[in-house]
Amino acid sequence: MHRDKTRVVQIGDRKIGGGNPILIQSMTNTKTQDVSATVAQIRALERAGCEIVRCTVPDMEAARALSEIRKQIHIPLVADIHFDYKMAIAAIENGADKIRINPGNIGGPDKVEAVVAAAKERGIPIRVGVNSGSLEKPLLEKYGGVTAEGIVESALDKVRMIEEYGYENIVISIKSSDVLMCVKAHELLAARTEYPLHVGITEAGTVWSGNIKSSVGLGLILHQGIGDTIRVSLTGDPVEEIKSAKLILRTLGLQSGGIEVVSCPTCGRTRIDLIGLAGKVERLVEDYPLDIKVAVMGCAVNGPGEAREADLGIAGGESEGLLFKKGEILRKVPEEQLLDALKEELDNWK
Repeated sequence: MHRDKTRVVQIGDRKIGGGNPILIQSMTNTKTQDVSATVAQIRALERAGCEIVRCTVPDMEAARALSEIRKQIHIPLVADIHFDYKMAIAAIENGADKIRINPGNIGGPDKVEAVVAAAKERGIPIRVGVNSGSLEKPLLEKYGGVTAEGIVESALDKVRMIEEYGYENIVISIKSSDVLMCVKAHELLAARTEYPLHVGITEAGTVWSGNIKSSVGLGLILHQGIGDTIRVSLTGDPVEEIKSAKLILRTLGLQSGGIEVVSCPTCGRTRIDLIGLAGKVERLVEDYPLDIKVAVMGCAVNGPGEAREADLGIAGGESEGLLFKKGEILRKVPEEQLLDALKEELDNWK
């Protein structure tokens, strides 16, 4: 398992790498300069289970805002820098717990050295980020276009730029919107470095398509023991990224906690509004800190058996349902009371 062998990196009060738990990241989509809006979004992300958050720093006003934002949140804050090395230094000076840069696009070697010196002074990790869209022309020519091999070579070249100045407090991130290329690139990179890896499928898409692409890509990567932090990149409310990341990790057995909802696909035997009920149950269980499985089943054919495998379950009937708990039938409940009956059991769970 590669993640057991990666170096340990401290980000704020969290540690990644070396077999530490995989941490979930997201990124704000507010204007970083708007401190109140950014803090409000980060706090919503915290409540959802976000463990590291990244904010863009396009100008000095945004860099200065990090200082106040940092005071009002409870998770490590990462500054996302593009093109201007001065923004990276300012972000470090204003309390960023980590910076994300591409050393190839922030100026010449002297600019990289200045950023490294500032990070070294405060012990701030540098996340070296390379996307398939930022691949340099010589590598495009060498590999005949964008390839996994080219992405990895570019990333390791950037890492060496940091190492040349005597700094190895590094996290690497390589991303592509091409799922299989991204998987291959991570396999190649994990075999060539001991630095922790931040994993994600970039520009994955909307909540619907992005979830599918991210689940496939992250599933293939994480199941091989690759990845120390993850982000599910979605076009939408970043809170949705956290929900998806948690479910991906739980599905792979890499995280416990939270209620897992299983439900049948429905068929002609279903006599209750199972689709509507299942959606309501998913929303209901989000705020319960329980590590259990809840089944929402549509009929008496598969329902009782599936529900018995869950900690708590419903098996639908004719405008009613049977409520199960740990394999035992509790009672028969009218359809319109099923959600309330389930909530009552969750409220009093033992």
